[in-house]
Amino acid sequence: MSKPVTDLLVRNARLVATMDPQRTEISGGWVAVAGGFVTGVGPSGSEPADAVRTIDAGDCLVTPGLINTHHHLYQNLTRAYRPALGGSLFDWLRTLYPLWSRLDEEAAHVSAWIGLAELALSGCTTSTDHLYVHPEGAGDLISAEIAAATALGVRFHPTRGSMSLSVKDGGLPPDRVVQSDEVILAESERLVAAHHDASPGAMVRVALAPCSPFSVSTELMRATAELAERLDVRLHTHLAEDPDEDDFCLEMFGMRPVDYFDHCGWAGDRSWVAHCVQPDPAEIARLGRWGTGVAHCPSSNMILGAGVAPVRELSEAGVPVGLGVDGSASSDSGSLWTEARNAMLLARLRDGRARRDSLFTARQALELATRGGAACLGRAGELGELSVGACGDIAVWRLDGVAFAGAWSDPVEAWLRCGPVSACHTVVAGRAVVSDGRLVADSEQMLRDHRRIAARLQSL
Repeated sequence: MSKPVTDLLVRNARLVATMDPQRTEISGGWVAVAGGFVTGVGPSGSEPADAVRTIDAGDCLVTPGLINTHHHLYQNLTRAYRPALGGSLFDWLRTLYPLWSRLDEEAAHVSAWIGLAELALSGCTTSTDHLYVHPEGAGDLISAEIAAATALGVRFHPTRGSMSLSVKDGGLPPDRVVQSDEVILAESERLVAAHHDASPGAMVRVALAPCSPFSVSTELMRATAELAERLDVRLHTHLAEDPDEDDFCLEMFGMRPVDYFDHCGWAGDRSWVAHCVQPDPAEIARLGRWGTGVAHCPSSNMILGAGVAPVRELSEAGVPVGLGVDGSASSDSGSLWTEARNAMLLARLRDGRARRDSLFTARQALELATRGGAACLGRAGELGELSVGACGDIAVWRLDGVAFAGAWSDPVEAWLRCGPVSACHTVVAGRAVVSDGRLVADSEQMLRDHRRIAARLQSL
C-alpha cells in the first residue's frame, strides 16, 4: 500500500514543542500533515521525502495552533469606546448594551471575519465565540459568524448565547436585546442541527451559552443544561467574574455564583466557564471534582479591574484551564500570544515570594494556550498538540531579529519573554491561513465595511 501524500511538511525548526502527552520537544524537528491531520513528527533526517508544500522553519519555534476559549467577536466594533472606559463591569455593560443592540447579520459577519483574522495573525487556529446579544429583527447572527469562519478557513466553536432577564425583570440588559426562553431554546436547537459537526477534525461545533446569572432566568439555565445533554453539546457561561456578580447572586438567589451554577444543573465536565476570578478555595476544589473548565482572560480582567484569577490553584485542583481573549471592547486586542504572556506574568505576580522556587513558566502558559484550551472545548488529544492523528493545526514563530538577539538558551521561554510576536505561519487542517506573517485572504474590503459598521454603531 502506498503512503498517503504529504500535503504539508514543516521542517528544520529550531524547536518543535509538540505539547503531546509527554511534552516532547525536538530540536531541528519536523511536522507532516496529510488530509488535515498530523501524519508524522520527528527529528531532522527522518522527514518524508516528498511534500506538496514545504515550510522551512529555520530560526523558528513550531507549536500547535493556539486555542481561544472565550471571545465576543462583535465587540471589536466598539473597541476602546471612550464613554465605557473606567467604572465597574456593570457600568461598562450598561454603557455598551445600547450600541450592541444595533447588531445585524452584516455586523456579525464582518466583525467575526476581522476578529478571527486578527486571532489567526497571533497563531490562533481555533476560536470560540459567545454572541449573546440578539436584537429583535437582527437576523441569524450565529450563521453569519460561521460563514465568516468558513471563508477564512479557521476552526470555529460558536456558542449560542442568550439573555432573557432585562432591566424590568431585575436583570442588567435593556429590553430590546433579550429574548423569551422559548425562542432561545428553539433557536439553540435549530443552530445545533444546522451547524454542529461531532466528527473528528470538525471545523464547526456549536455550544449553548446563557450569558450570566444577571441576564438569564434560573429556568433558562436549567432548560439549557437539559437541552445540551440531549443534543450532546457543550455548555458555556460567565462565572465568578467580578465582586458585583457575587453581590447580585447573594441578593437575587441567596447563594454565591458557584453554588448557583451547581443549583442550575451545570456542575460537570460538559461545561466550561469564562473568567472565574473570584472563587474561594472550596469552590475551586468543587470545580476540579466536576471537571468544569475555565477560560482565563488575563488582559480583560486587568482592564476591567476584575482581579487576578487563581490559575495555579485551579490547575492544581484538576480544573482544565485555557486562555480567552474575551471581547474586543474589554481586552481591545485579539492576540492569543498577548494572553499567554499576560497569563505568565500575572501568575508570577500572584505567586510572589511564596512561590519563588517554582514561578509560572512560558511552558505552563503554552500549556494553557494549547492543551488546556482543547480540554475546555472537549477536544483533548485532537487539538492542542502535534502528534500523529491530531488535527494539522500549526503555528510557526520566528525567533530572530533585534527582539530575540541573545535569546539562545531556551526557544520556548524566548518566545514568550521576548517579542511582541505574531505568527509567521498559521496553518489550520494543513492549509495556510497566515503565510509569511500576512493573511492569505484579502482584508481590505472587510476593513472598509468594518469601519462603516463601527461608525454606525457608535453614532449617537
